[in-house]
Amino acid sequence: MPGTLAADHQPAGHERYSATELIELYHHRWQVETTYFSIKATMLDGRVLRSRSIPGLDQEVYALLTVYQTLIRAADDAVTTEPALTMERISFTVLLQAAADQVTTATGIRNPEPVVLVGAIGRAVLDDPLPATHRQRVKARSRKNPTSKYGPNAGKHPQQAQTYTFNITIQVMEDGLAPRRHD
Repeated sequence: MPGTLAADHQPAGHERYSATELIELYHHRWQVETTYFSIKATMLDGRVLRSRSIPGLDQEVYALLTVYQTLIRAADDAVTTEPALTMERISFTVLLQAAADQVTTATGIRNPEPVVLVGAIGRAVLDDPLPATHRQRVKARSRKNPTSKYGPNAGKHPQQAQTYTFNITIQVMEDGLAPRRHD
């Protein structure tokens, strides 16, 4: 019989790593969770991934991670120009909205002047930083409660299909949209 139970035993995390290493790993874990939360809550805005295949899902996740990393780098570039500002004061929501505005309106994409470190996205986050005081965690992590708050409503939904009428009008604009006025 190859090996014994004692030989196959892997030491627990606290036996394999020092307290300093565990603290650092815990910090990295929260950075990863924060990244995925930002993607889920802000970038996806409650939507689910559309792909129905594993390669398609991989492509969507990598695309989201790429956009996230690009936004964080834009924020870092902006922070380096303001010595008193830290990354904790940068709002991911402001970053995302500024980038979406750039893509949607396509203004300021090609600048005839030399490229500067802080572009339109960086200026947006510098103009609207988060407060200097940190928000404290107010609720510890816990397991989800197995009892649903929706239990009392079970069985009270309509049992028959309901019919709705939906009218839509589509207007095709031959000349496209008029450009926005910048006041």
